[in-house]
Amino acid sequence: MTINTEVGQPSWIQKLQTRWKVKNAFQVILILLVFACTGTTVLLVKKPLFHVAFPDGDIPTWVKIMYWVFILPIYNVILLIYGFIFGQFKFFWEFEKKMFRRIFGMKRKD
Repeated sequence: MTINTEVGQPSWIQKLQTRWKVKNAFQVILILLVFACTGTTVLLVKKPLFHVAFPDGDIPTWVKIMYWVFILPIYNVILLIYGFIFGQFKFFWEFEKKMFRRIFGMKRKD
């Protein structure tokens, strides 16, 4: 890991700070924490949910496909919730809008 001696923070944090257009390294850490919490939540919810729905452990293929179809919007809602909890809602709201514009090929309205 390369350390920038001028500021005392790793260069990858500075790169993310610049890319995401955020004010400081602490905000970068909060954003990374939100991504980590969201991913962990989605991961931890899947197994018990499938266990309740299919106690024998035999999960049909169509259910697995539907899980992957529905996980994107669910993930995004959870991302916004954690963004709100950690005080980064504005960043994640803009992040979501940008992502959906890319997915659906929409142009930005200014």
